[in-house]
Amino acid sequence: MKKNPAEFTGKNFVKDIVAGIIVAIVALPLSIALAISSGVSPEVGLITAIFAGFLISLLGGSRVQIGGPTAAFVVIICGIIQQHGIDGLIISTVMAGVFLILFGVFKLGDVIKFIPFPITVGFTTGIAVTLFATQLNDFLGLNLSSLSSEFIPKVITYGQNLDKINFAAFGIGLLSVAIIILWGKINKKIPGSLIALIFSTALVYFLQKNGYCTDVQTIGSKFADLKGGIPVPTLPSFVGVNIGALIQPSLTIAILAGIESLLSAVVADGMTGDKHNSNQELIAQGVANIVSALFGGLPATGAIARTATNIKNGGHTPVAGMVHAVVLLVIMIVAMPLAKLIPMSVLAAILIVVSINMCQFREFAEIARTTKADFVILLLTFVLTVVFDLVVAIEVGMVLAMFLFMKKMSETFHINTVSKTEESDTYKYLNESVMIYELAGPMFFGASSLFVDTMRSLNMETNVLILRFKNVTMMDATTINSLAFALDYARNNHIVLLCSEVNKETSKTLKQYGFEKNVGKNRMFNTIEDAIKYANTIVDVKDEYRKGKENAE
Repeated sequence: MKKNPAEFTGKNFVKDIVAGIIVAIVALPLSIALAISSGVSPEVGLITAIFAGFLISLLGGSRVQIGGPTAAFVVIICGIIQQHGIDGLIISTVMAGVFLILFGVFKLGDVIKFIPFPITVGFTTGIAVTLFATQLNDFLGLNLSSLSSEFIPKVITYGQNLDKINFAAFGIGLLSVAIIILWGKINKKIPGSLIALIFSTALVYFLQKNGYCTDVQTIGSKFADLKGGIPVPTLPSFVGVNIGALIQPSLTIAILAGIESLLSAVVADGMTGDKHNSNQELIAQGVANIVSALFGGLPATGAIARTATNIKNGGHTPVAGMVHAVVLLVIMIVAMPLAKLIPMSVLAAILIVVSINMCQFREFAEIARTTKADFVILLLTFVLTVVFDLVVAIEVGMVLAMFLFMKKMSETFHINTVSKTEESDTYKYLNESVMIYELAGPMFFGASSLFVDTMRSLNMETNVLILRFKNVTMMDATTINSLAFALDYARNNHIVLLCSEVNKETSKTLKQYGFEKNVGKNRMFNTIEDAIKYANTIVDVKDEYRKGKENAE
């Protein structure tokens, strides 16, 4: 039986509050870790989860969606900050919000879902690998201040500085990873990341108080001016910012936010039995990103793990997401000074586990076993995401996917040549000088060359050619041009062209381009039998004319 999550009841309200608190506990360490990994101060991650999370729940097309910063944006954010600074990031996020609103207004929610699965798997796994590499600096305690945002130079730098590993920080990181993994097998309600954060922070605090592990970097030692309190909106400075250069990264943020939020909404639908509104969700994501940016936050989207946590813990309505945002706001106001005690290697450990969970190697293997073309797309998207960036990966992946799709589509179009030799009741009265081309499949530009080549191979002893459109599924302008060529070719070779069984949609297209008028309405037939009768009549007339001419001579 389908659930109805839209019902606001006292029982659901209590469940929503409980779910919201639990989701806030899950979001707390992730938001801080993602902010630091993105190259900004910890409170920025909380600001994002608070404002974007509240608005995505309030305005979204999915009633149980939880929004906030996600790991997918880390690499993009780092690149924008390196090239354009914090103001460039804020402007990019606002522009991305505008793009998302436009996507929703122009009903592009369903179009975004058409991005091929291999591309999604490729760039998601690519982001995961890049995120993993980004965390090694803090996880190993290297404390390298200037790291390239590019994957290969970054890995080379790590290799050149392995002698600088801080084994105390590394040990804390390994301990945190172990706690997260083992705790997940013991208790599903309370996130292992929170337990790891509390335990490892307390351990490092105790050790440092007693003169040990003093060189283990904490948030406080890296961000001395860490602020709490109520966030206030600020406008970015446009001085020295090249708006044109921000269009591509902002569009990337918008596309990625749209993809991730709609994927999360689909997962939520499967868990609740509800159905989300894709376009409303995109508009909400747009508004949330604009507001988040104006309060100094990061790009945000729907978070699959947090959304699933919300549902599993009884979240039924948008109240849960709004409660999660309010709880995080309270923590930011009251407990932010305590965040200074958190070791950087713990936050790196949390994101390393996140990156491992993001990797879709099982899907890699499944696609590798299916079609070679899909695996090529997947592999190319993955490599480009890691080596270059997400923008290049999606662009090249989509172009390659479209070319391969067009190739597959063109292969589904075929022409069956029918003549007097065909043994069939339909064609038993077919005259020897009448030829039929049975067209089947999509007639688009990818199939036009086959049609033109078939026309050129037409037997010159043919008097009448019938084009049978019964199984044609669609037609485009290039195909119409090919049909015009066929008509001219037939006339130049004294062949009469007839058309039969043109469906309503194809007939409309032929009329719009004037093809039906050029052929002649009396030469368009509803059935192949009528077309054959007319063709035979033409042949008979031609034969009588030829015989009469021969007798006269």
